[in-house]
Formats: sequence, structure tokens, C-alpha cells
Amino acid sequence: MSDFIETGNRLRRNSLGVVAVTFMVISAAAPLTGVAGATPLAFLLGNGTGVPLTFILLTLVMLAFAAGYVAMSRHVINAGAFYAYAARGLGGSWGGAVSIIALVAYNTMQFGLIGLTGGISAGVFSQFGLILDWWVYSLIAVLLVGILGYRQVDLSAKVMVVLVALEYLVVLIVDFAILAAGGAEGQGLAVDIFDMSAFTSGSLTAAILFCLGSFIGIEATTIYGEEARDPERTIPRATYLSILMIGVFFFFTTWLMIAGTGADKLMETLGGLEDPTAYFFILAETYTNPTVSMVAGLLLVSSLFAALSAFHNYIARYSYVAGRDGLLPEAFGRTHGTHQSPHIGSVVQTIGALAVLAIFAGLGLDPILNLFTWISQVGTLGVIGMMGLTSLSVIAFFARQGGGSVLSTKILPAIAGLVMAALFVFIFATYGDLTGTTGGALRWILPSLIPLAGVVGFLLAQRLKAADPERFARMGMNQG
Repeated sequence: MSDFIETGNRLRRNSLGVVAVTFMVISAAAPLTGVAGATPLAFLLGNGTGVPLTFILLTLVMLAFAAGYVAMSRHVINAGAFYAYAARGLGGSWGGAVSIIALVAYNTMQFGLIGLTGGISAGVFSQFGLILDWWVYSLIAVLLVGILGYRQVDLSAKVMVVLVALEYLVVLIVDFAILAAGGAEGQGLAVDIFDMSAFTSGSLTAAILFCLGSFIGIEATTIYGEEARDPERTIPRATYLSILMIGVFFFFTTWLMIAGTGADKLMETLGGLEDPTAYFFILAETYTNPTVSMVAGLLLVSSLFAALSAFHNYIARYSYVAGRDGLLPEAFGRTHGTHQSPHIGSVVQTIGALAVLAIFAGLGLDPILNLFTWISQVGTLGVIGMMGLTSLSVIAFFARQGGGSVLSTKILPAIAGLVMAALFVFIFATYGDLTGTTGGALRWILPSLIPLAGVVGFLLAQRLKAADPERFARMGMNQG
């Protein structure tokens, strides 16, 4: 690569293959968390039996986004991912904006998941007689994730591969048990999953938002570009494989979840549950046995842990790149002498997580209704915004440089960008309704953190441009 930059502080090279990158990315999507937590709410608050078709739609949108993303990944190898794409496509100032948006978005996702992990863990382990406050479990998770993030990336990858494989396994056991039984009363498999009236029923927008969370993380394949083996082949393959694995898995699973109850009884059943997120575990116990349901509960905890670890890795690497390129203090741009990990960003993120945990626990706020629900949607908003800007960056990059097909560098990125822009506006405008912060200033303060982060990043880039024009011009350059 002609724009390759020599640096003394490198991430660990040739550490990750296609499988490792794929599973680390899917761990952020947390398959079991999506099945147990998001899909019942997509059924109930969204479009009911139209959810499987919704996953097909979102898979196509993500593949459209990936077309341009992958095309540009062959020209951009940089752990800054969205930041590097924006810097190379739209210029260094926009790169700075995206860099800080990424740090805010992934940190808020991390903080929200810390609450969810503590709340879920307290419930799961209480059945074994282990009664502890939710924040104790959150504290344990934060410290373990911090240790993994501080060390080599291949250690995290090995842990993620095992945890995610087990998540898929337990869900597929339940899926095939429903399939073997023929669904509810032996007649439940006859679900018209391509019924457009069901697809457009209820709240399609709510269904899209809940289902979209299952894909958050697929953008992170390029974050590991500097650490991947043969990144020009590994990253495209891992990106497409991640999207297809998530899309097919959730389409198949949601179809069988409907079949397990019967399409005509789905909404009634979910509406009668005090906690809709218990739906999958009820199906597991009905079609398998209580042991499988109990194991699924334990794996739900590990699913959340895997997601925490994934987002921690993203934050550490964005911090490292921002330090390396001069947006943040130089210390962030140094790697560990032994582990070659972005250890400064990892440590700072851990400290921040501990501070947020202390505040919410000290105020006696609920880990799920407050910490998770209030904050995590900020991260979703940020990722959707960055995906929209990245699609625009792809179009600008290839318009200037040439190369690539019209379909993958113009048409599909334009479609993906318009979809992401529409979703961003909708989530921002309805943030209070989505998070239960309708009655207070938080409904505007929290979503406003994303554009505010963009302004801060833009100004940091302008400061760098004034202080060191040559370094500003190198923002987002290749490090592979």
C-alpha cells in the first residue's frame, strides 16, 4: 500500500483469521440475548408474525451497506474503521467527528450492557441460591472484561469463539426440537412468513428497531483489520459471513418461535406474560426439558459477557487510533510492550465503566429499566449515524479515486445511507418513547450526546489541522 505508515506502536499482527474475526463480531450482536430479549419485544410491540420477514429485509439492507464497506476495506486497513473511512472519504474533519461519535456510542452501549448483565445475572444465579446485588455481578464482569482487553486480542478471540458457539448451540437445540415436534399441536409449522399483511401490521418501525439491534457489531470487522491475517481477504469474508449468519439464524429461529406457539396464539401468549423475555425459556422447557432452559439462562449471562468484551475491544481500538493520529493524547496511541494491545484505552474504558456503575448503584437506580434502557439506545443511534456517514464516505472515496463497480460503490451505499439516515432521524425524534424518558429532559439530552460528540470531534480535528497539517493529512491512512 502506497500510503502505509511506519509506526513503533503496532497492534498484534497476524493474530486473527476469518473465523476469529467473525465470532468476535457476532459476539457483539449477542445471538442469545437477541433471541431471548429483543425478538419477543419485536413480536409484541412490533409486527408480530411479520418479524421473520423483517429480518430478511434487514439482512438485505445490511448486505447493501456491506457492499460498499467491503469494497473500501480493500483500500483502507485501519483499526479506526468508521473513523478511517470518513477521514479517507470525507476528509480529516469528518473523520475526527466520527472518531468521537464512535467512542461515545460504544461506551454508552457498554455502560448499558453492564446494567443488563448485572440485572440478568442476579436473576439467573438466584435460582441456585446465590443471592447478590446486581452491581456485584456487573463489577465482576467489568473487571474480567478489562483483563481480557488488556491482554492479547487472540485470547479474547478464543473466549468469544467458545461462548458464541455455545449460544448458537442451545438455541438450535430448541429450534430443532420445535421442528421435530411439528410446532404447536403438530400443526404450527404452517406459518406464512411471506405474508405482507403481517409484515406491515402493528408497528413495523418498532420491529425494525428491535431487530436491528441483532446486527449491531457487524461493522466491526474492519476494526480488526490491522490484526487480521491477510486482511484484504479476511475482512470482506468475515463481514459477509457475519451478516449472513446473523440474518439466517434469526429468520430461522423467529419462524420456529412463532411455530412453537402457533401464529394465531402468539400475541395472546406474549401479552399474557409478565415478562415477555421469558418466552424463549418457556419454549425451551416445553419442547426440551428444564435442564436445557436452565443452561440457556446461564448462556444468556455468557452472551452478555461476550457482548461486553466485544464493545470493550472496539472502544480500546478507537481510543488507540485517536491517540495515534493526534486527536487524543499521545498515550492512547501506545500499545503494550508485551501484549501489543491498546492497553491505555482498555484501562481508561474500565475506569469509566466502574465510575458509571458506582453512580447508578449508589443512586439505587434499576440496572435494566434505567442503566440499560436509558443509555444503550444512545449507542444504537450513534452506530446508525456512523453507518450512514460511512455509506456517504464510500461514494465520495470512489468518486474521487475511481475503481469498483457502480452497484457496490454508488447504488447500494446510497440505498443503505438513506435507510440509515431515516432511522437516525426517527430514533432521535422518538427517543423518549423508546426509552421511557418521555417526561424529562433526558429525552433530548441523551440522544443529543451523539451530535455533540460529532461537534467535539470536528473541533479536535480542526485543532490538529492548525497545529500539525501534515499529521492531519495522514488521518485514516493505512496501517496494514
